[in-house]
Amino acid sequence: MNIMDVDFAWTAVAFILTLLTLSYLLGDNPLFRLAAYLFVGVSAGYIAIILLNEVITPRLIVPLIFGSPAEKLLALVPTVLSVLLLFKLSPRLTTLGNPSMAFLVGSGAAVIISGAVSGTLFGQIGAAIQPFALSQSGSNLGAGGQLLAAVFLLIGTVSTLIYFQFSARRNAAQQTSRTAPVQMAAFVGQIFIAIALGALYAGILAAALTALIERFDFLRTAIQTFLP
Repeated sequence: MNIMDVDFAWTAVAFILTLLTLSYLLGDNPLFRLAAYLFVGVSAGYIAIILLNEVITPRLIVPLIFGSPAEKLLALVPTVLSVLLLFKLSPRLTTLGNPSMAFLVGSGAAVIISGAVSGTLFGQIGAAIQPFALSQSGSNLGAGGQLLAAVFLLIGTVSTLIYFQFSARRNAAQQTSRTAPVQMAAFVGQIFIAIALGALYAGILAAALTALIERFDFLRTAIQTFLP
């Protein structure tokens, strides 16, 4: 089989799968489910192969077999935790897998929290402060324009954070309500959130339309390839 035959075969497969996926436009049907099942199965198999070749083999199997005593001892820890995790499949022995689950949850929470603090919180603080460094900016807006943009960005950041502040005080009628300044700042933050979500939705919609147009163009090209 030459290269042209292989390319033709894969083009035919892609053409059929594209039609199966687009059949969802007519509603949920077995053809679309077949394409979805194939996608899930292939994705799961691909991830399993990546984990086996990139994680399990070099980081677990190879150190246990060919590693030094220290490497074998170190690799023994994830091996034991992995074996204990398998006990979660048994209702009677599920408690034996709790240490592994605790380690996964604890390490996962630590990674998420540290990433959120260092990557999001500190990053947002730095992004809000950096525009005020007028002498270090290469902006074409000029000092006044950049300062105005920096103030606008700072107002958007602070008001958005205030919008998610839900503490309130009780008034004389024993009703909880925000103070007027907080309500005003939260309203401004709500406007910024609406603008951000609108821009995000527009970006997602544009990307989806681009992908749809690309698929239709692929179908047109494939049909021209199949026709004599």
